[in-house]
Amino acid sequence: MAVTATDTHRTIDAIWRIESPRLIAGLARIVRDVGVAEDLAQDALVAALEQWPRAGVPNNPGAWLMATAKHRAIDYFRRNTLLERKHAELGYELESDQRAAAPDLDAALDDDVGDDLLRLMFTACHPVLSTEARAALTLRLLAGMTTDEIARAFLASEATIAQRIVRAKRTLADKHVPFEVPRGQDRASRLASVLEVIYLVFNEGYTATAGDDWMRPALCEDALRLGRILAELTPHEPEVHGLVALMEIQASRSKARTGPTGQPIVLLEQNRARWDFLLIRRGLAALERAETLGGSRGPYVIQASIAAVHARARLPEDTDWARIVRLYDELVAQLPSPIVELNRAVAVGMADGPRAGLAAVDALRTEPALKGYHHLPSVRGDLLAKLGRLGEAGEEFERAAALTRNARERDLLLERARACR
Repeated sequence: MAVTATDTHRTIDAIWRIESPRLIAGLARIVRDVGVAEDLAQDALVAALEQWPRAGVPNNPGAWLMATAKHRAIDYFRRNTLLERKHAELGYELESDQRAAAPDLDAALDDDVGDDLLRLMFTACHPVLSTEARAALTLRLLAGMTTDEIARAFLASEATIAQRIVRAKRTLADKHVPFEVPRGQDRASRLASVLEVIYLVFNEGYTATAGDDWMRPALCEDALRLGRILAELTPHEPEVHGLVALMEIQASRSKARTGPTGQPIVLLEQNRARWDFLLIRRGLAALERAETLGGSRGPYVIQASIAAVHARARLPEDTDWARIVRLYDELVAQLPSPIVELNRAVAVGMADGPRAGLAAVDALRTEPALKGYHHLPSVRGDLLAKLGRLGEAGEEFERAAALTRNARERDLLLERARACR
């Protein structure tokens, strides 16, 4: 059967998804500029799109792309005469690579791949950038997503996302952000930024903020992949393993979270036989790894511990809600937040009854941060319904429906409001 150009283009697209992060990371180490590194990698991609449909996909496509990009890097340095010394170094490196056999070339490229990817993560997630810019740049450089894909994932225009990425790269260059893994206290603060971005991407995939879909599984998969890479690159960081554990366990419920027509199914109504127990085992193993490292438990480890309580309950009524309340108490002490308090109130309602839960929720009704947060009236409506105050519950569900920007969630809330009537 003949291989068509379309087949080759699909193969190139798949290869690019896999190879582009380490390609850009390796080039950034050489040129010390993330924007230039991505441009060089894109040039190599264009060359592949031109040559591979005719000549066939090489046996070692990653090495081919890197060698091609290095040729482009030599041209780049030639255009920048102030960097002649670097040009000479790179030219010598390329000549050595060309003399080596292909497997040896690949081994040479892999030498620093772990360090390079870690440097790229810390650079793309630098606090000098806004959270939105960090997320867009991370998905672009480390997940291999196109600008259009990122725009669709976050329901923004392609022009907005493109501008966000261009500005982010320009800011990194203008601020002379070094392409390096920070040390000491700076590393701890920067690691928190990296984790925040991965968590943001996962959450947007797990429960979409807006649009017609309840979930965006591709974003969950990209966040999980980034988290797993980070865990291998920073094996002694408990919070990294805690975040991976949290994502693995949450992702295990994906198939059970939607019905046949895509409608949302809340946790206590899910068919737990549809949970992915391989992901649960991986998540529990990551949590154990985090706890084995010792030290005080951070927010991601605590949240993973909460997820683990749900994962270990074969039936909803087996859930240890008292333990979940205690874990939320621990989380509130470390990460005081009205949203964490609201989640704790849900657990209180399950552990101590809806009246106690409602009291905890009502204590949060004047919180400015929750003013437009649709989960506040949604949780309140659920507790009121359990107390038999159906008229008030219906009003709360309608209020929540008016606040959410997700069409699937709006339908669910309006359905619950109708049931109360």
